[in-house]
Amino acid sequence: MRLFRGLFLGLVIGMLGACGSSLEQERGVSAEGINSNEPVEMKPSENYATLERQMKQTGEKKKSNFKVTLLGTGSPLLSMERFGPSTLVEVGEEKLLFDAGRGASLRLSQTGVLPGRVNKLFVTHLHSDHTIGIPDVWLTGSLPTAGKRETSFEVWGPKGTKSMMKKMEEAYIADVEVRKKNQNETLSGLNAVGHDIEQGIVYEKKGIEVVAFLVDHGPVKPSYGYRVNYQGHSVVISGDTRYNENLIDFARGTDLLIHEVAAARPDNKSPSIQKILDLHTTPEEAGKVFNKVSPKLAVYSHIVLLDGLTDTEANLAVRTSKVYDGQIVIGEDLMSFEIGDNIRVKDPHFVLN
Repeated sequence: MRLFRGLFLGLVIGMLGACGSSLEQERGVSAEGINSNEPVEMKPSENYATLERQMKQTGEKKKSNFKVTLLGTGSPLLSMERFGPSTLVEVGEEKLLFDAGRGASLRLSQTGVLPGRVNKLFVTHLHSDHTIGIPDVWLTGSLPTAGKRETSFEVWGPKGTKSMMKKMEEAYIADVEVRKKNQNETLSGLNAVGHDIEQGIVYEKKGIEVVAFLVDHGPVKPSYGYRVNYQGHSVVISGDTRYNENLIDFARGTDLLIHEVAAARPDNKSPSIQKILDLHTTPEEAGKVFNKVSPKLAVYSHIVLLDGLTDTEANLAVRTSKVYDGQIVIGEDLMSFEIGDNIRVKDPHFVLN
């Protein structure tokens, strides 16, 4: 199976090299930005407002500094191969974390990024499998042995995020107070600040733009996906969602689309399994999304395999290819993507150049 993935990814990268230039657009970039804690309301049709401002600033193309790493590609299911949902976006001078599922700090350390180097977290929704790693990233990141964060740990997310972070500080108050007293210093990295967001631009600074958009995760409202724009390139992270037209509107034209997926055995018609599938996106539905978005590369993460289904049995790529003939990668923990004129994929087990 590992060999098959290697050959498959090799084919993907070869094809990307051939098609990348035709899909790429020449875009400029603004050198300045703002960091606002208040969301900027934006409709899907205004998705490229910042891009248009950038193009007026300059027509010169600049080298991209844009890397995305899948820290955790799993689900609530316990797995040593697939940790909880979490994605690291290293863009410009920033390290942005999207969701912090089980083991996020451990995966960060495996990439060489200590938790203390991360002070911005964007949460898609408040399900525990996306938030259970927050205390570890936040608190461990304040320690000298883990990067010793020098600024407050800020978290953006749906309504309830601000309250969650306040309650989290209260839950760990004994630990925080002892550490501050013992080290006899301010320890700003132990401060946690939550921001409740709405659809629109939620972060903009130094040419980096983070856009939140509503998705459909059934009764979990609101739930968000995110788009990160930088120097004419972008990555979109779907969050947990069913097939969703709003996601399609906000994701169109992106370089890299990281999308969730769920599957079960076709003959399993149990109500509990069907209820879970109804909250997520099947490979066939995801293929329809990819057709409308037309990303340079589509990647599956937050892979939900039910009823004991294995990766081999799931046939995610094959099922997707029935409705989508573009590039698709089945994500694995620690797989990374360097975004530029083309997308360079680095697999955790074998490096592809």
